Amino acid sequence: MVFLFANLGAALAVNRWYKFFFDALEQKNTQAVILGLGLVLVLALFSAAFSVGLLHARMRLQVRWRQWLTHALINRWLANRHFYQLTIVHTEAVNPEARIAEDCRIAIELLVDFSLGVLNALLAAISFIGILWIVGGSLTVAGYSIPGYMVFACIIYSSITTVAMFLLGRRLVRRVEDKAAGEAQLRYELTRVKDNAENIALTGGDDDERERLEVTFVDLVQRWFGVIVWQGRMMWLNGANLILSPVVPLLLGAPKYLAGEMTLGSLMQAATAFVQVQLALNWLADNALRLADWFASSHRVTQLSDAINRLEASLGPIGQGETIKLGVSPDKRVHLRHLNIALHDGKLMIDGAEAIISPGEKLLVKGESGTGKSTLIRAMAGLWPWGSGEILRPEGAYIAFMPQRPYFPLGTLRTALLYPHPEQKAPDEKIQDILSRCGLEHLIPRIDETEQWSVVLSGGEQQRLAFARVMIHPPDILIMDEPTSSLDELSEFRMMEYMRDLLPHTMVIHAGHRPGLERFHDGEIQLVREKREGPSTTQEHHLSPLELVARALQRLGGGRSRPN
Repeated sequence: MVFLFANLGAALAVNRWYKFFFDALEQKNTQAVILGLGLVLVLALFSAAFSVGLLHARMRLQVRWRQWLTHALINRWLANRHFYQLTIVHTEAVNPEARIAEDCRIAIELLVDFSLGVLNALLAAISFIGILWIVGGSLTVAGYSIPGYMVFACIIYSSITTVAMFLLGRRLVRRVEDKAAGEAQLRYELTRVKDNAENIALTGGDDDERERLEVTFVDLVQRWFGVIVWQGRMMWLNGANLILSPVVPLLLGAPKYLAGEMTLGSLMQAATAFVQVQLALNWLADNALRLADWFASSHRVTQLSDAINRLEASLGPIGQGETIKLGVSPDKRVHLRHLNIALHDGKLMIDGAEAIISPGEKLLVKGESGTGKSTLIRAMAGLWPWGSGEILRPEGAYIAFMPQRPYFPLGTLRTALLYPHPEQKAPDEKIQDILSRCGLEHLIPRIDETEQWSVVLSGGEQQRLAFARVMIHPPDILIMDEPTSSLDELSEFRMMEYMRDLLPHTMVIHAGHRPGLERFHDGEIQLVREKREGPSTTQEHHLSPLELVARALQRLGGGRSRPN
């Protein structure tokens, strides 16, 4: 604010300098002309200093504000696994990474620019209207005197250009928003191809991906053309205004100058004041395109925030806002109590699961495809909130999750093995022994190499590396979802044997369907499609088309549960 007022003061001083300098030229006063040249150099120095100060203050505010907003959005996006849940729930807030990285920046930068721009325009209009009123004086037309005629002429001229710009520019906002969404979609699809390069290459999907990217890019080009068309229409007005705005005040003041009622300095001072007032009043029109960018980006940021709000408000569609409660177990065991698991739209998948799992127990979750094995696993890992009932886990327990496709961060192989707790060091001897057990001895020399391990390693190597990770730092609870799907039978046998023998105190909950897994587990949870008895026939119960109902049966005694 200090630098903003200082810049305005410098602009007023320059306006006063115009009168002084051009009056000196008109009077052919050489000393005054030389003095004017010296004054303008001083004004230029101060104006530059104020501009630099304003630049630093403005950009630092933009960076700090963006830092706060980005931090808040990332925290909300990552809180309570919302980043995962938003991939399941249909929402307009697609490509959240682009909204956080790019749209946040544009929304904040332009908001600060516009806030200062509007304030500066308001102050400039007030200041220079006073100068224009006094210097311009009145004009007599057909016997009528019009006081401050230049002010009224400036307001009328600015109103015409502003209204015309508004009428042309209001459709530009939607075009710019469509263009930003198209850019984000193209970035997303290019990233998806990069992340799945091997699978696409192996399946020969190059042409299909090329066609898909071509369709996306052609759509983006059409959206750009929409922006260009409307921006071109606005440029007709901008181009004409650029030429006319400095000429109009000279034409308005020319009669008084020719009549000897105004000096050349006063005419130039009035002309510069007219331009300043016209720029201030036309500020919104001149920044219509940037306003469109700001509206589009801020709307995309707001969409993401609103999507998270709706997600938080709608979790647990069963009953009245119920969700699966994750609580603290009264003992060292995991308890499933009256557990109902549903899809995010409320369709029931698993009904009335009851189970108690003790430390060191290895439990296999089995069932037909579509009965909710992976969903049950996700619920127990805290990823799936839709449903009701309770999942009680031991307080402070270290829980590890092994999906079909393990995740490895960027960095060294050692970092990948210790993820997500790199601060927990492990001796090299232990790492080498476990890598050898898991059939990864060829990676021992590369333990401190930095690579994209998710790309370099095969699917089977990645799954064996995931087993090595949990063996280096055994968790209290290990939740596995088809972690051996890419392994051959012999490798699967070895990994499961190591899991059983090297993790004796780890509670294991394993969703799998391959035959032979039973020998490595103490018990089973069998998910079955429930049959309902009708008046004359037995039929599968459907609350709605394609709805699946399954029941998790509590493990009986110390042995395996039998399918109901």
